[in-house]
Amino acid sequence: MRFLQDNGWGDATVIPMQGDASTRSYARLVDGTRRAILMRDPAGDTALFARIAEHLTGIGLSAPQILARDDALGLMLIEDFGDDLLAEFAKDPAQEEDLYRLATDVLLHLHQHSPAADLQIATPEYLAQATDLAFTHYAISSDGFDAAKRAFLPVLERYAMPSDVMVLRDYHAENALLLSDRRGVARLGLLDFQDALQGHRAYDLVSLIEDARRDVAPHVAEACVAQYLAKSALPEQDFRASLAVLGAQRNLRILGIFARLAAVRNKPDYVDLIPRVWAHLQGNLRHPALADLQSVLAQSLPHPDADHLQRLKSQCHTL
Repeated sequence: MRFLQDNGWGDATVIPMQGDASTRSYARLVDGTRRAILMRDPAGDTALFARIAEHLTGIGLSAPQILARDDALGLMLIEDFGDDLLAEFAKDPAQEEDLYRLATDVLLHLHQHSPAADLQIATPEYLAQATDLAFTHYAISSDGFDAAKRAFLPVLERYAMPSDVMVLRDYHAENALLLSDRRGVARLGLLDFQDALQGHRAYDLVSLIEDARRDVAPHVAEACVAQYLAKSALPEQDFRASLAVLGAQRNLRILGIFARLAAVRNKPDYVDLIPRVWAHLQGNLRHPALADLQSVLAQSLPHPDADHLQRLKSQCHTL
């Protein structure tokens, strides 16, 4: 590849890596003792990734150093943070709470600083509109979307107005790596932040504790919320309402994204994660602030029983 040749990695061994839910792909480059990650993101914004990485590093957090990039081709060479995913270490119950507390401290640190400039703002209208995928792809019908949006918008306006913090957006245990040679909040290496927003400070916390890919122990999730509340001194009742409201928004969107990955990108394995996302959503909807939305969704979203999940998987062969 000319990009690798031009940037001094032409002789490196290229080892493909497992991808994620995006269109990006990754490979590890090994050249003697040197390591780097090649990221291909032809449909994305590599300049934005680089700008946010620089911002995060500048406030004392760990984002990959950008070694080289070609924005026109969507190619980037970034620092290799290794393979020590938080998700793997958190499988040990003896370590899980300490690791999630570290991840919570990272958010507290992030929220003490102004967001990167010119981020899209997660307004209530933006958040409400973003749940459309739950209807068009998960329910396979957009009939209930307008009613759900009408019920959801005033709740978002009350509990999810954007504040002056950066939302990493996909903040969970498979997007964080433990860096043994760093200390404090810099111990956590951050990945997948190129879709960052300016929004509400509860967004990333609920993303962390309501993980679509793994079950976070209830006592660990509660410890993270209590830690955030204690260190931020925010009003507890309103913040917990915001967690439920933004959790509902995220989980609705994830239902649609996972169904769309099966239908459009031939990735049916994501459908197997839907029951966990559905369970998170039902927990969110039990909050009194979401009573009207719960009533609307009960009429428009099918339960993820075996028949519906198989229907979603069958879309792989029809769209």
